[in-house]
Amino acid sequence: MDYEYVNVFEDTSQVKIPKDPLQQIIGQENAVKLAHIVAKQKRNLLLVGPPGTGKSLLAQSIAFHLPKPTQEISVLHNPENPERPTIEIKTDHEITNEEKLASKVQGKLVNPNDVPHFVSEKLGFRCRKCGTNSKANISACPKCGNDKFTTSRSPFGDLLAPYLEDPRRLDRVHTTKQTDNGEEEVIAYEREEDKIRILDQKTLEQLDQIKRKKPRKVIVPLKRKPFVMTSGSSETELLGDVRHDPYGGHSQIGTAPYLRVVAGAVHEAHEGVLFVDEISSLHHLQKYLLTAMQERKFAIAGKNPQSSGAIVRVDEVPCDFILIAASNINDIGQIMPPLHSRIVGNGYEILLDTAMPDTLKNREKMCQFVAQEIRRDGKIPHATFKAVEAIVEEAKRRAQITDDVSNALTLRLRELSGIIRMAGDIAVSHNAGFIEEDFVRQAIQKAKTIEEQLSERYGSIWKAGLSESTFKEKKQAQKVRQVPDRRSSRALLCKKQQKE
Repeated sequence: MDYEYVNVFEDTSQVKIPKDPLQQIIGQENAVKLAHIVAKQKRNLLLVGPPGTGKSLLAQSIAFHLPKPTQEISVLHNPENPERPTIEIKTDHEITNEEKLASKVQGKLVNPNDVPHFVSEKLGFRCRKCGTNSKANISACPKCGNDKFTTSRSPFGDLLAPYLEDPRRLDRVHTTKQTDNGEEEVIAYEREEDKIRILDQKTLEQLDQIKRKKPRKVIVPLKRKPFVMTSGSSETELLGDVRHDPYGGHSQIGTAPYLRVVAGAVHEAHEGVLFVDEISSLHHLQKYLLTAMQERKFAIAGKNPQSSGAIVRVDEVPCDFILIAASNINDIGQIMPPLHSRIVGNGYEILLDTAMPDTLKNREKMCQFVAQEIRRDGKIPHATFKAVEAIVEEAKRRAQITDDVSNALTLRLRELSGIIRMAGDIAVSHNAGFIEEDFVRQAIQKAKTIEEQLSERYGSIWKAGLSESTFKEKKQAQKVRQVPDRRSSRALLCKKQQKE
């Protein structure tokens, strides 16, 4: 069947790609409509379908449409009970105000010539002998050659330096001055590269107020991606943990408990999307995930009873996220009923399509898909129009073979992606400027699964496995098949006697 494409192109570099990731999803119109609602209303979502139908891409696209996070989560040291650190939540406005305050509390930068001589000498700028100013990181005066960091001219000055006044340069010098009211005010001078920063008493008090805050560790920063992907491989990855300290968190040589707290995926997904691929693989962890969804808070505690972190616990750590879970059709029964009910009660379930009708509009979408995959890869050349048509025809053939649907195009796009990349690699190996139709044909022949290759060579996978057996194992298998079954022989003999 010939199609007259509306957007005719010579190669895929001329195909326009939508900026919205949801518009880049091919053939899942119903899922895309619900995805907009999920992002706007913050609903949960269960995606069911075979591998390669775009479940992870849908989840990432929903996260793209969420607003930026507005909260930063920190763990604070608890001096009264160090094993029970506390949580502090700061909004973006509070963080901005603190940054503005910190930028104001910077003092005044001046040249070394603009401060008293003894200050510039102690900070390492001024030579004590000739009074010449130079860079503080230069130990010898460039004019007279005298050592700027000692007051002694004795040949034993390096030995006497520890006993002399101000033998080395300082980072900060304190002094006082009289105000107009006749009161004394503390002034601090700090060295900063080639200049000196002057801090008056008011500025010093503001700095002291900022530094007086409790020690903290940011476990969920403000600037973060609103998409977190996890699996059932690790409980600590999902729920967080407290690292082990071989010194037991000793106040002198150990690491404080609050510094060893590690956030889990449920916490990192706060104000964003938590995507759980193959949710059935979570097994017993599904109940903890359900608790986090219901309470929107989940404590972080040490998971290993043999670890020093086992006694550390941080309560009420926020984890307000959108759950997007993916499952294959055969694994639906392994989802816990309460979790399944929670998703349905505050979200949607979508059965993804595996094929779409073979229409002109859908063929143009498939052309867009080819262009997207080439640009995402970034290592293969663009494809000609004829090459794209060959890929579309392969999509039609696979829909017929895999899903037994005629006049349709497959939406198992991961397999098509492999063909596109293989065709691109073949083009690169031939130093070709474009992916040609012939390269696509070669890629289709080479892009067979290992099961298909084994069946073509040996006739079946069982025979292929037998081919790996040694000569001795094969002879023993033949002997087993040649040994007659005594029970069957006796049964034949009895039947023969009865007839006679």
